[in-house]
Amino acid sequence: MEAVNSNLEDYAIITHDKIRYCDTDRQGHVNNAVFSSFFETGRVEILYNNELPILGDNCSFVIASIKIDYSNEISWPGTITIGTMITKIGNSSIGIEQGLFQDRKCVAKAETVIVQMNETTRKSESLSDEAKNILGKYIKTEN
Repeated sequence: MEAVNSNLEDYAIITHDKIRYCDTDRQGHVNNAVFSSFFETGRVEILYNNELPILGDNCSFVIASIKIDYSNEISWPGTITIGTMITKIGNSSIGIEQGLFQDRKCVAKAETVIVQMNETTRKSESLSDEAKNILGKYIKTEN
């Protein structure tokens, strides 16, 4: 994974989540497993947007791959800011890059591959052209 993107404004979607006391570990920092939940908050902004639906009928999204790089601790109390962008649109898969920020400081980065899966066949199913067009609005652009 490349160096953590420390520029929040480079992300297509920015959302927030509250850091809860129960998210902390014995050292008073947010448990590393909770980072995944914060990343999920950012992904669903795109994947399950009711105004711009992309999910096919009888389908769901599943994680095929996720890689998280931790660069700093998150501490309670406060909020976390999640930046999300699309990096790749495949036939049935979506590449997603995300960054977590506390007080505008990048604390972690994730690269995720999501696949659209047919609920009946349990196999991947192609994204519609409309879904690909919608996802294109969130694609990462090189500066």
